[in-house]
Amino acid sequence: MFWALLAAVFAALTAILAKVGVSAVDPDLATLVRTLVILALLAGFLAATGRLRAVGSLPGRTYLWLALSGVATGASWVCYFRALKLGQASQVAPIDKLSVVLVAILAALFLGEKLSAAGWTGVAMIAGGAILLARG
Repeated sequence: MFWALLAAVFAALTAILAKVGVSAVDPDLATLVRTLVILALLAGFLAATGRLRAVGSLPGRTYLWLALSGVATGASWVCYFRALKLGQASQVAPIDKLSVVLVAILAALFLGEKLSAAGWTGVAMIAGGAILLARG
């Protein structure tokens, strides 16, 4: 929970900082700058902790799935920054968080994950809340 809450805090900061950062530049260029910063930070962190050398020992299938995840992440960021450029952060971020709803559905369909009735009610509430926020 601690890491998930930190992720939420940083995601909120991402939306606000990105909205300001993308205001005067091309959103794709802004995405590239953001990605380079992330790459440098992660490479530095892994190098400092001695884990960077493990990258060569990953199985090929792992590279495939992580590469596909990277493509999805890149597409998400390009779309997100373009949406921030065009719209209000307070409306873009909730629509982006519909990913929570999509994850629940896709995890159930493709990963066999099960949610309780209360869980699905929560998913529906997230969807409804995101739509209400985006319309406001």
